[in-house]
Amino acid sequence: MGEHKRKKPEHLPALGRLLLWVDRPGSANKIFWALAVVCALLFVLDFTYDKHGHFHIEELPGFYGVYGFVMFTALILAAKTLRIFIKRPEDYYGDRAVDSEEYPADQLDKERYHAD
Repeated sequence: MGEHKRKKPEHLPALGRLLLWVDRPGSANKIFWALAVVCALLFVLDFTYDKHGHFHIEELPGFYGVYGFVMFTALILAAKTLRIFIKRPEDYYGDRAVDSEEYPADQLDKERYHAD
């Protein structure tokens, strides 16, 4: 049976070894909560100084955080709406699609992953 070949950390470059923690289970949650804390902290700190914006609305505390969130949400909703109009069926390219080609099984490098 084929065995999964994984590079050992000592064979990775220094930056690769430094970022190995990102691949561990639970790291995505840690990154999410760290970003949420940083955003909340920056939002609270926005109330601590006097702003001099070009328009009056720019001087409101937290304006850019709220504006950024609203615009990002609007962008996502616009993309979902646009998808309705430009989406193509799965077999749009038919037999001209790259993945419709047949490949000889003996020429494919297949990896087998087993929990045995």
